[in-house]
Amino acid sequence: QVQLVESGGGLVQPGGSLRLSCITSGSFNSIDDMGWYRQAPGKQRELVALITGRGNTNYANSAKGRFTISRDNSKTTVYLQMNSLKPEDTAVYYCNVAGIGPKFSRFDSWGQGTQVTVSS
Repeated sequence: QVQLVESGGGLVQPGGSLRLSCITSGSFNSIDDMGWYRQAPGKQRELVALITGRGNTNYANSAKGRFTISRDNSKTTVYLQMNSLKPEDTAVYYCNVAGIGPKFSRFDSWGQGTQVTVSS
């Protein structure tokens, strides 16, 4: 079983920065894609940024130029550096990790979410 623990959310003023972290633990053979999603009240969950096992990245248009996704060398921790935050970035941010489990079946796990609030 794979567990994800997110941290780094909080309250920040417009124009400020936050760095989210997501640590993967448990039993798995390998991790492929790692991503950050967000869900604002009354809206559907949407992709913010994704990093593949090869290190390729993909960003939502709203995140381009402001957010940066990265992962550590062990590929078990993924980060989301968020700069120039706007009130419309307010949402619960979820980490998603996909890979191969101990019995060579694919897994797709979600974190519990971390609240990001951008407000003056």
